[in-house]
Amino acid sequence: MADLAVSLGVVVGYLVIALAIGVLAYRLTDRTAEDYYLASRSVGTVVLLFTTFATLLSAFTFFGGPNLAFSAGPEWILVMGLMDGILFALLWYAIGYKQWLVGKAHGYVTLGEMLGDRFDSTALRGLVAGVSLLWLFPYVMLQQIGAGQALVGLTDGVVPYWAGAALITVFMIVYVGLSGLRGVAWTDTLQGVFMLGVIWLAVAWIASTAGGISALTAGMTDAAPEFASLGGGLYSPQWMIAQAVVIAFGVAAFPQVNQRFFMADRVETLKRSFALWPVLVLLLFVPAFLLGSWAVGLGIQVPDGSNVLPILLNEYTPAWFAALVIAGALAAMMSSSDSMLLSGSSYFTRDLYRPFVAPDASDEREGWVARVGVAVFAGSTFLASLLVGGGGGLDVLVTLGDTAFGGYAQLTIPLILALYWGGTTEWGMLAGVASAEVAYLAHVFLPLPATYLTWDFALWCMLLSLAATVAVSTVTASAPAENAEKFGVGAD
Repeated sequence: MADLAVSLGVVVGYLVIALAIGVLAYRLTDRTAEDYYLASRSVGTVVLLFTTFATLLSAFTFFGGPNLAFSAGPEWILVMGLMDGILFALLWYAIGYKQWLVGKAHGYVTLGEMLGDRFDSTALRGLVAGVSLLWLFPYVMLQQIGAGQALVGLTDGVVPYWAGAALITVFMIVYVGLSGLRGVAWTDTLQGVFMLGVIWLAVAWIASTAGGISALTAGMTDAAPEFASLGGGLYSPQWMIAQAVVIAFGVAAFPQVNQRFFMADRVETLKRSFALWPVLVLLLFVPAFLLGSWAVGLGIQVPDGSNVLPILLNEYTPAWFAALVIAGALAAMMSSSDSMLLSGSSYFTRDLYRPFVAPDASDEREGWVARVGVAVFAGSTFLASLLVGGGGGLDVLVTLGDTAFGGYAQLTIPLILALYWGGTTEWGMLAGVASAEVAYLAHVFLPLPATYLTWDFALWCMLLSLAATVAVSTVTASAPAENAEKFGVGAD
């Protein structure tokens, strides 16, 4: 009972702190859509860096990363820690810098709004929003499932799954509705600092308890000799490279990440943030993957459907510390979900509600519609999470969530062309996005090959988006020249 009280106390304490931050943010937030979604583009380097960090790399770090290292070895650090850290930093510069410039100049809030204005196309705006929400819905749902299951594990079943998922959902609706992006970014910053501190403390604690880093590494290589050599694990170099590219390009179009390209207070903030990004990624993933890899040499047994990190911590650290880390994982899931809810609401209100339902809506009215949108979106994903988490099926939604990065990656190459090539046209963009998404969905749900010439199908779909966008653009009429000039590119 004492351990249960500690675990629940940590979770409740986090919720109270987060809600207090949300109330403070609400007092500082005006009622306009831009302030609600982008904190009036006033975010500095530390907050921008850590809110992107916590939003993107949270729950995976605590559970998925160590599980991968436990089953396949530490070389996945090259995918997440090095290749994705560097690739995404480059995309942050190539896409984020240009988006920030045009977003600040013309008041864009979403990717669909920016591209729709670039090509004077409501259809493109709606397509981008529709695709983004298609992949976002199941991804939010999976976060709710994870949070509900984490509370079950944390309380040893005292809190049932449905109650845990409901608690997290209600909290997120209240919190996001109150605070908007300002509060989300502030709590993300605290969460990011917490993640770094607790994961390194876990490494130090286990290393000191289990004989030191040398002994742990030797035990790992004795138990799994293939972990000691590059390419000795389960994955081929082609697979690892493809994963790094697809994930990095997918992240660049992920709504909650892409919107952060708009929110910096000045250009120096962006430059410092993408320069520091690879360092921050390495600081987080190196210890997470080391813990998973060391668990092999320590003889940790992981039942099917369980995660290696809680078992490892329970074995080698005090109960209160294990509870703190698992509660951190729960908080990490919420830090991802609140940003997703906010972004999903903005895509719905800015790119669907405003252009198709109420073009003359005021900013204040849109801000309140956004808050209602958060509640509707979260409520819908919660109902879906009950069916999935309770064993009710919905395999389609689960599959969409598991493959969301590849789905978002199909948006990125057309986006880069729109930002830098004046010859890009509305029909080229529509063709590039639609053809790649259809091909990708077909490979996800139909019995089609997973690879072509040893390379993942998602990469080939990305090449299709490039080819279709360029080919159709060369034979169709461009948007008005002044539209291209807004983006600093000359219309061909």
